[in-house]
Amino acid sequence: MKKLILSIICLIGFNGQITFAQCDGQKTEKKLPTSIGMVISTNDVETVWNALRLANFSKDEGDTIKIFLLGKGVEVEILVKENTDIKEQAEKFLDSGGIILGCGTCLTSRKNDNPQVCKFSSMADLYSLIRSNKIVLTF
Repeated sequence: MKKLILSIICLIGFNGQITFAQCDGQKTEKKLPTSIGMVISTNDVETVWNALRLANFSKDEGDTIKIFLLGKGVEVEILVKENTDIKEQAEKFLDSGGIILGCGTCLTSRKNDNPQVCKFSSMADLYSLIRSNKIVLTF
């Protein structure tokens, strides 16, 4: 047992340092920007708000973000009118050059043929978002 522990210590000593993850919220190094696609398919206020907050934070970090609203997610149009926190996050995202796409079929089924927050889009746009982004998150 002592030989095993000694061997492990020697291997670590010869092969480099041990690195520990830090979760204290402080930035330790600048990461390279990446592309992130977000699919929001809920109309839950808290979830939508947090997804938009993450999108804005990621943009501030230099990442490229594109959001696709699907199903109940297209109801963000309504949430923006009813909730100032969501409105603030959506405006910040759009004002910084962010793109929000909305499923055309889902918008039409809710009788919204002239969306204000998102661009009328298709499954081809969703497919493109999935294929072209390094990371895809769903909410």
